Amino acid sequence: MAIDSKLCGCDLVKMKVIDVMASGQIKERASVLQSKTQKPVRFEISEGTRASVKRWMEDEIMVGSEYLWPGRFHERLHISTRQYARIVRDWVTSIGLEASAYGTHSMRRTKVTQVYKRTGNLRAVQLLLGHTNMDSIVRYLGVELEDALAIAEAIEI
Repeated sequence: MAIDSKLCGCDLVKMKVIDVMASGQIKERASVLQSKTQKPVRFEISEGTRASVKRWMEDEIMVGSEYLWPGRFHERLHISTRQYARIVRDWVTSIGLEASAYGTHSMRRTKVTQVYKRTGNLRAVQLLLGHTNMDSIVRYLGVELEDALAIAEAIEI
């Protein structure tokens, strides 16, 4: 869900079941209000993610939960961003990658980086992330002059 939604960790952990589910089915697209900008961001939920969320919804911990990622304690309604970071770190380590090279923000950047690499379309990335400033997207993706030149060279007029 982190990769599909492209949400910041603080918004991802606050996702509610109703954000991704309607009439007992996992939605193909969802919309979440970003806490930073107070603007909605729409995103697709891929087939693999829908299958995973469906299995997750069948887990006994989800019975009666308002939040998609419920906390372990009654006073905590959803997991914390710190808990989310630990989950990502443990997962990265378990598949043999260096934990220091990946984090919760890596999940946010994964899909948009691929969108940019395949299309060169910064506006699409801007819309997917819900960013307002194009300069921040350029920095965010690490777009360099070499990227711009490669895109220009690929276009024949």
